[in-house]
Amino acid sequence: MFNWLDPENMLLNLVLLVVGFVALIKGADIFVDGAAAIARRFGVPGVIIGLTIVAMGTSAPELAVSVSAALSGSNAIAVSNVVGSNTFNLLVVLGVCALIKPLPIETAIKKRDYPINLIITFGLLIFASTRIVFAKGTSLNNLNANSGELYRWAGILFLIGFALYILYTIKVAKKTSSKDDHAKPEPMLKSVIFIVLGIVLIVAGGDGVVTSAKNLALMWGMSETLVGLTIVAVGTSLPELVTSIVAATKGENGMAIGNAIGSNIFNILLILGASSTIHPIPISVASFFDILILLIVSIGAYFFVCTGSKVSRAEGGVMVCAYAAYMVYAIIR
Repeated sequence: MFNWLDPENMLLNLVLLVVGFVALIKGADIFVDGAAAIARRFGVPGVIIGLTIVAMGTSAPELAVSVSAALSGSNAIAVSNVVGSNTFNLLVVLGVCALIKPLPIETAIKKRDYPINLIITFGLLIFASTRIVFAKGTSLNNLNANSGELYRWAGILFLIGFALYILYTIKVAKKTSSKDDHAKPEPMLKSVIFIVLGIVLIVAGGDGVVTSAKNLALMWGMSETLVGLTIVAVGTSLPELVTSIVAATKGENGMAIGNAIGSNIFNILLILGASSTIHPIPISVASFFDILILLIVSIGAYFFVCTGSKVSRAEGGVMVCAYAAYMVYAIIR
């Protein structure tokens, strides 16, 4: 039987890694083109497209990994995957995009979408600390002990919140639409094909990168827990990173930041909502600390978003350095 973890197959894993990256980049390129064309056709702001279509498409790998883990009874990985991905989105996706080109921030992100992201992240922290607060004897020194639980009713509540968020975003899109009659729109079928083909390449490329990177890491002696928190979380966030970078380089700044913030909202409300509805998720003390760090990071990034009209290159550099420090912490703990 073929074994991907056999050291003799290292070259095959490296080839899969390269092919996955190529699929990711090309998929993100045509996906952004298709989404931007639809936005122009209907007069919908790029940030709205980023918060919905683009965010949902790039969150597909996280959804696939987390729901698959829940169905197999190993849904604890859903929490580490989402928390790791959200931290990556805030610090690396926004940080790298700002390093490439300072990111202008729309008022809607400051006053509506980012505060929603903060509220649901705080809500996740509350569920992660229920056993610490209510159960005697829960020690924070034991990272493998359970600090809380994401109950099935909480998952249903998250899914309801996700539906309401989508409906509200669509309502806002209708109010803010301003179709430009002077712009010649791309054929609708072509735009839809670009979006669908882009999503397929993004998901397939992301899966190839994650699988090959995980295999290589295990070959080199990394633990599965560390692989899950780092490589899997980063790998499933590659679509957000590549798509946002491509969007920023094409001048679609609203789509770039909308993708990152929208993906974070989707990850908590949709992915953790669906996973915990399938099976309640116990949250470990280690995950509790990761969620606490995510909340602190979210507040810090919100400070950058709210000060001035854009996220500067210097602030982007601080974000990327903060993520590097977080990775060092994750490895040595």
